[in-house]
Amino acid sequence: MVSPVTDVVVIGSLNCDLVVSVPRLPKRGETIAGSPVERRPGGKGANQAVAVARLGARVRLVGLVGDDNLGAELRAAVAAHGVDVAQVRALKGSASGTAFITVEEGGENMIVISAAANASVTPHVLGGSPGIGALLDGAGALLLQLEIPVATCSAAAKVARERGVPVVLNAAPSPPKRTAEVERLLQLTDVLIVNEAEAIALGGSSDPAVLRTLGPSIAVVTMGGRGASAHDGTRRIHVPGFTVHSVDTVGAGDAFCGQFVLAHAAKAPLEEALWRACAAGAVATTTHGAQAVEGMAVQIEELLSHVG
Repeated sequence: MVSPVTDVVVIGSLNCDLVVSVPRLPKRGETIAGSPVERRPGGKGANQAVAVARLGARVRLVGLVGDDNLGAELRAAVAAHGVDVAQVRALKGSASGTAFITVEEGGENMIVISAAANASVTPHVLGGSPGIGALLDGAGALLLQLEIPVATCSAAAKVARERGVPVVLNAAPSPPKRTAEVERLLQLTDVLIVNEAEAIALGGSSDPAVLRTLGPSIAVVTMGGRGASAHDGTRRIHVPGFTVHSVDTVGAGDAFCGQFVLAHAAKAPLEEALWRACAAGAVATTTHGAQAVEGMAVQIEELLSHVG
């Protein structure tokens, strides 16, 4: 079992997930009847911070919510899992981020996001008290996603690089195009994690070796139930997925990232980090809700115990 790092800093989004279940995902222009809508805490930043906390590490989340009732609920939900939310602030006059999620039987999903307050997590916000430099003091890793502005991620990654803090970027959702700012962020990234669709959108290929040419030292491509592949400049490693009873894939990628960042910060071999991350992603699909998995660390170890 990988020992938790002292601290992980996550800069990212908090969303209210509005979830409806359907027999199958609708086709373009099609209307399908679904279940009653469920409201759950989410957002890639919040989900990944919760995953890290559930695995036993200290984690600080930096982000913005609206000054509405949802914002207070989202902040409280993350804090209930042991995440330090002192730097999650309410933005006056703004709504909180919202994700509209459709989940079909078997767990596959479609997601539309309204960023709201998350779009205002700017470099200027990070420059306020206590400042990103102070937040990164003693950190084992910085974990970023793209549900906040790319320029903000770049600014944080630059400070982390200057302080020798590893930068792990989950480049999701995929940026509409590879701008100069996206290029800069990739050059400041130590580990890039994307799914197959995001890999193709970002680098034109799902081959992690190709993605490494964009700047990161390690590129990881997740493939759902088929596992994950990675390249560290020396070799390509593939780890197959785990067979579990999946009911909801929302948050599986976030659990993968949370476990991977811990293993990487603890200097675990890349193959071990992939195994652990795939196990975490699999465990996350066995329950409804991106932040709902109980006993994640124990379940991960149980899955890994069957790896020969």
